[in-house]
Amino acid sequence: MAGEPRTRRPPHALLAVDGGGSKVDAALLDTDGSVIAAVRHPNESQNGAGDAYLNGVAASVAALCRAAGLPEDAPIARVGMFCLAGADLPADDRRILRWLRARSWAARDVVRNDTFAVLRAGTERRWGVAVVCGFGTNCSGVAPGGRTFRFPAVGDVSGDWGGGHDIGSAALWYALRAKDGRGEPTALAAMVPAHFGMRRPRQVMEAMYFGRLSEDRVVELPPVVFRAAAGGDAVARRILDRQADEVVAMAGAAIRKLGMTRLDVDVVLGGGIFRGGDRPFFDRIEKGLACVAPRVRVRCLTAPPVAGAALLGLDELRAGRAAKARARETLTHDFVERRGSRARRRTRQTVRIVEGGVGRRGRGGT
Repeated sequence: MAGEPRTRRPPHALLAVDGGGSKVDAALLDTDGSVIAAVRHPNESQNGAGDAYLNGVAASVAALCRAAGLPEDAPIARVGMFCLAGADLPADDRRILRWLRARSWAARDVVRNDTFAVLRAGTERRWGVAVVCGFGTNCSGVAPGGRTFRFPAVGDVSGDWGGGHDIGSAALWYALRAKDGRGEPTALAAMVPAHFGMRRPRQVMEAMYFGRLSEDRVVELPPVVFRAAAGGDAVARRILDRQADEVVAMAGAAIRKLGMTRLDVDVVLGGGIFRGGDRPFFDRIEKGLACVAPRVRVRCLTAPPVAGAALLGLDELRAGRAAKARARETLTHDFVERRGSRARRRTRQTVRIVEGGVGRRGRGGT
């Protein structure tokens, strides 16, 4: 969703922001793709529906202004491309757009869900499907003609399952039942409490019940589940199979809704759940999606999603291919993670994007 343009001309062309569940990346660019500055800021709120989440966006933009040597109370870009995890429903888009316009960082604001940034960062095409599995899960798609599809992705009430919180909750659930006799034996009964420095699953439950341990810390458990599954644990493998099947269900639905079953559609996987390199997990996703679209190309995101937000913004500005290649080359994880990074020279060379294979460790996602 885009706002009406304002009349005051800012000093730079594009403010690109990607806001996931745990961090907010922001970058400032010129029309030729040169990156003026980029920052990564932690986001304390995992809930994209509230002001606390948007406060993380504001803190990131403020840090970006400081890195670029710009005042924080004046417009800094002609276009603001905000790809945010909290932009799930049209009402969210309108609410966030009102919030952005009150801050006047850009002459024109555009709001997208963060999955669209993952898609644009993960393929040279402007169409395809993206699935994000970080704290939670979401999926969006763009058809070759520009038609879009996305899920509400607001949790159980919208029929969702998946991401770090759900995988971690399942791990604790199975660990508790294995220990008290209601469930089958699993290595998770020892591995889950050990992650929190405890001996028994019940100790974890009690610590969460009495508020000594935040329930949101179950989001730390997916690596434990992947390790258990790699060691042959059947329960852990079932958890990962369920996640893989949910990825197939979401991406497959988007492919069908957009009429792309006969195309060589790219499905981009972004987020921490896809960084483990577990081959059976990715095999299950690839085989499931091949049943929906036989020519599908599944790939893990290797670029930071803020690069996708930048490319979407450059699309809005109708920038050329060289500008987009320049932005891609500069906006790497290493560059964004150096807090307050500034590009000290303008890169003029053309960059060829080399895609890695599915399951190789990438640092993309939210």
